Amino acid sequence: MYFWLKVAHIASMAVWFTGLFFLPRLFVARHLGERDSRAEFFNPVANQLFFRIATPAGVLAIAFGMSLIPWVQPSAWLVAKLGVVMLAVLLHLYLGVHLHALGKGRDKHGARFYRIVGWMPLLLLLAIAALTGGKPQSFTGTAITGEAAARMDHSPGASSSD
Repeated sequence: MYFWLKVAHIASMAVWFTGLFFLPRLFVARHLGERDSRAEFFNPVANQLFFRIATPAGVLAIAFGMSLIPWVQPSAWLVAKLGVVMLAVLLHLYLGVHLHALGKGRDKHGARFYRIVGWMPLLLLLAIAALTGGKPQSFTGTAITGEAAARMDHSPGASSSD
């Protein structure tokens, strides 16, 4: 069960962050008047990306992530990760509010702003990956024990207390 919840969490997070990466790119294209900025392309694509792909994936990523919490030992890394996830949710909401404003014909930012916002999902994703990779070992099924640990102690380069 744990394995499949984790797979579902990672898959839905990948889809969610793909939307967070692509929406600012669409905003840049719209602002610069590129081919993607035409209303007949931009409006349906941006709305479908936000409302039918990124938002459901974000909700699923958070739901699957919350279902994984009973398997981990709560500590500072979890609080920090939840804080970064909260920032990702706020970015997602900001992009949605901005998408709504663009639909109403209000564009108060320039291409440079959108390019800077386009880097934010990468920074958030790297922070989440670092916090997840640096967490203490908490699921007993993945701990190295017994014979494998003994082999690691006697591997080349391991220090010996003999």
